[in-house]
Amino acid sequence: MIIGSALVIGAVALIELAGRSLIDKTQFSTDLKNIVIAIVESLVAVTCYVVLFRYYEKRKIRELSASTFLKNAMTGFFMGLILQSVFILIIYLAGDFAIAQVNPLSYLLPAFAFSFTAGFVAEILLRGILFRLTEEKTGTIPALIIFTLLFGILHVNSKGATAVSVCATAIQAGLMLSAIYVYSRSLWLPVFLHFAWDFAEPGIYGGINPGISTEKSLLYSKITGSYILTGGEAGPGNSVQSAILCLITSLLFLWLAKRKGNFIKPWWKK
Repeated sequence: MIIGSALVIGAVALIELAGRSLIDKTQFSTDLKNIVIAIVESLVAVTCYVVLFRYYEKRKIRELSASTFLKNAMTGFFMGLILQSVFILIIYLAGDFAIAQVNPLSYLLPAFAFSFTAGFVAEILLRGILFRLTEEKTGTIPALIIFTLLFGILHVNSKGATAVSVCATAIQAGLMLSAIYVYSRSLWLPVFLHFAWDFAEPGIYGGINPGISTEKSLLYSKITGSYILTGGEAGPGNSVQSAILCLITSLLFLWLAKRKGNFIKPWWKK
């Protein structure tokens, strides 16, 4: 875990520093520079993971198989997009979401760059290294419990945190994305779900996403009302409907994973 995490983080940080200094010398626009850096960082993170674990574990890296890329990438992307759209729809039906202005498509670019890096790098680290190795040692159920509790604890003191937002984050990042990985045994699915989730919330709908810093969005929107439905300072992705829908999604994928025989026995039964 330590070696893998250090390698991925170090390589991405090197690209951010060295790559940024090089590309800043070009005449590219700021948005294009950010997209190029995001793509390179994502490729480097995937390459580091594949090379390290192919050498260390002496196996094919099936969780990043090229043959399953298109299917799982599309499934993950549309899942993330649909989930965020449903959260916004519920806020709209409650009368708390209004579109003040529709901006040019170019306003999507900043969120695209930030969320692309977040999807790839975060899921390579969290699901590919930390969750996968924890699951192998402890079993599927203990690993899911550990990750769900961990994400809840880590976000207790985050800006604008409420009981609803903490529960929603624990379910989304700790349980749902892990459950999807257990079902598919592919990192492409959680990677692209994470990417679409982070892209749609601020980039398309103009909602708050604590992990994405961008002032541009396709829709300039006004979100008002109770933090329970809107997520407050934590954004629509941390609303009560998010917690409920993501819990249902998690349980569905865990049920399917169990049927496929994808659960790893807990350590005390091995």
